[in-house]
Amino acid sequence: MDGAGPAPRTRWRKLAARLDAYERLLRLDKPIGTLLLLWPTLSALWLATGGRPSPLLLVVFVVGTLLMRSAGCAVNDWADRTFDAHVERTARRPLAVGEIAPWEALALAAALAFCAFLLILATNRVAVLWSFPAAAIAFVYPFFKRFFALPQAFLGIAFSFGIPMAYAAAQGAVPPFAWALLVINLFWVVAYDTEYAMVDRDDDLRIGIRTSAITFGRHDLAAIGACYALHVAGLAWAGVHLGMGPLYHAGVAAAAGLAAYHLWLIRRRDRAACFAAFLHNHWLGLAVFAGVALDFAVRLRAWPTL
Repeated sequence: MDGAGPAPRTRWRKLAARLDAYERLLRLDKPIGTLLLLWPTLSALWLATGGRPSPLLLVVFVVGTLLMRSAGCAVNDWADRTFDAHVERTARRPLAVGEIAPWEALALAAALAFCAFLLILATNRVAVLWSFPAAAIAFVYPFFKRFFALPQAFLGIAFSFGIPMAYAAAQGAVPPFAWALLVINLFWVVAYDTEYAMVDRDDDLRIGIRTSAITFGRHDLAAIGACYALHVAGLAWAGVHLGMGPLYHAGVAAAAGLAAYHLWLIRRRDRAACFAAFLHNHWLGLAVFAGVALDFAVRLRAWPTL
């Protein structure tokens, strides 16, 4: 009996270590990416449903966003497994240090994508059809860093595709306005992911990865400022186009203030400050969503029926 004690404990430690590695691979310990995806998707869902999203659609898009973001992280780390070990910020990722085999990352990504697909099956045919290009865009993004000078622009499409998906699920069609919202959101993604890329700029130059931070060069701050300005201007236009009220525009004004704060943070291009600005962007997305939801709540004289 005395000799049987250490073996189970060792097995449990190995299992715990493996689960921890999976958690880090899927970024479950870092929800920022899920939030940056979720806020514009929820804003679009509220706009597409007139402030009355059904419980089913809320579950589909909240859970689906988490699943697809995690699947995308697994594919990204698989694609970058030979590069991550040479970048200070990513050197300890599970694939880079050999805690997880490459096939495990692909298997997890496939399983999570399949679960997300099962969720979208509960909506309608149009949303199901659009889910295929959405998944394809998410999974090919990591390879754009090999040859495309502005991979953040392609990421902007991937991180904004929840917008047309929300319209497809809510209305059974994707109107031109939904594509306009995608473009508006794309500028925000380029802004915050360029801040993110500024953290790794020296490492990326050394190993030959292409990013917007490298492409913009000394004009990086101006480019980020322009992207923020286009995003905020686009949101203001969308509000006027839809006849939104003062609470919506207050949310857009708060987003503008947060964008200005981010530009102030990165003014010296300090790595830690750039990363802090990137992380803080989820508050910008939340401000916009809060403006959308509160505006509808006031107009409906009650919170949307859930």
